[in-house]
Amino acid sequence: MRPDIAIIGAPWDEGVTYRPGARFGPRAVRTASYQTAEWHLELEIAPLDVLRVVDYGDARCLPGLAELSHTAIRERVGEVATRAIIPMVIGGDHSITWPSATAVAAAHPPGSVGIVHFDAHADTGTNVWGNLYSHGSPMRRLIESGVIAGRNFVQVGLRGYWPPKDVFDWMREQGMRWHLMGELRDRGVVPVIEDAIAEALDGPDHIYLSVDIDVLDPGFAPGTGTPEPGGMQPVDLLHAIRQIALQTDVVAMDVVEVSPPYDWAELTSQNAHRCLLEAISALAVKRRDGGSAGNRASG
Repeated sequence: MRPDIAIIGAPWDEGVTYRPGARFGPRAVRTASYQTAEWHLELEIAPLDVLRVVDYGDARCLPGLAELSHTAIRERVGEVATRAIIPMVIGGDHSITWPSATAVAAAHPPGSVGIVHFDAHADTGTNVWGNLYSHGSPMRRLIESGVIAGRNFVQVGLRGYWPPKDVFDWMREQGMRWHLMGELRDRGVVPVIEDAIAEALDGPDHIYLSVDIDVLDPGFAPGTGTPEPGGMQPVDLLHAIRQIALQTDVVAMDVVEVSPPYDWAELTSQNAHRCLLEAISALAVKRRDGGSAGNRASG
């Protein structure tokens, strides 16, 4: 029986610019639960009774070899996406979204995938210290390579002091859309996510959902590479993920930048775990109610 969802680890963190350790994220997130997902209290569903979820192991990431490691991630995600199975990728630093989203887009018709990206940072730098594989530039790589159209690349939760103005000028030239943390605070999460969905699906049919755990305030996610104060609360992030998964055709997801060496009391890995589980639960509701589970994978 074909799975509906496959969990994939991408243990690569040599694109970081500050704290390392996200290579240990897949291991930590996989084990960050004190109980099985028996029953979602709000959605009233047993998600793992409805959808078949398997662990497809880790991509073979080799220390110091960025190109080979990114290729391994792209190939492993592609093995899943081309079989109409939803890949849910655990990073790793955010550079892994470049190969992962590239593989997912290749498994669908050109121009049919948009991205909703939760993050404190835009990750659209030209490069960082000359490194094209930096976690500060994967979104630029995806747009420059034509994998995702800029107008269908929507970012949520940006805040802080980077990137600089010239990078935002480039983002405007590409037609990118973004919703700063202040907008989430002032307007509320639900209407902002409604706008983000409409923007990402202005042409495409499918959504790739990318969650950098540093979109959360560091009080809720201390174990991350580049913490930025003033972020989202877990309750709002989980609701936003549920909203997207219920209302759109999510064909892939990643959760990145969990760095266990800096994680106090496993707060960060638990929140990352729940991000994945919230999406799985919402997709299970769609399957139960006769809709699709992501890319219409059948059990």
